[in-house]
Amino acid sequence: MSQDSEKLKSLVNLKKKLEKQIEDLAAELKDLTATLDVVNSVLLEKGFKRGDIKEVQAPKEEEPPTVHVTVKEETATAPRAVEPESVIPLKTMSDEPLAIIYVDKEALHVLPDESKKFSVNTPPFQPFLVERVLAKMQEKDNELVRMGQLTPDKMFAYNIVNEGELIREIVLRNVDEDRLKELKSSIRWTLEKMYEKAKG
Repeated sequence: MSQDSEKLKSLVNLKKKLEKQIEDLAAELKDLTATLDVVNSVLLEKGFKRGDIKEVQAPKEEEPPTVHVTVKEETATAPRAVEPESVIPLKTMSDEPLAIIYVDKEALHVLPDESKKFSVNTPPFQPFLVERVLAKMQEKDNELVRMGQLTPDKMFAYNIVNEGELIREIVLRNVDEDRLKELKSSIRWTLEKMYEKAKG
């Protein structure tokens, strides 16, 4: 009987875990659909014809998306790579768009919201994001390469593309899932502080 109750307990825990994953995926789908609308409207403003845009069909409201969840034992593995071909929106606490992170097979592309006009000279961009986050990650990987624990082609690298003072894009290469969490949080915080300074 105790074995049955243990099985039931495991199944209840599994059920909760699955429900949480489905809820998270549904929320992510909603964010991605909203971001896709923004990306499409920006492309249309720039003069693209709708036919030129490779449309991603959002699921119809009456047909909820099918979610396939595979449950497996968590084992210690190498850091997982970031899911390619996805878009991550970055917003302020009040839901004001700051940027989107477009993930492709080669790199992460942080595209700041053009209407905010983020400048490379507005703190805390240079002292915090560049010097304390991006440069530190690069230094850490440089050291790992020097010690023979990492190959140069797997080393974290960043490139800031600006037009005059305006930040147009931040390109980040060789980012694993753990670093993505730190970068998302650091970039969002930095842009929010810059936005507040620009408003004030």
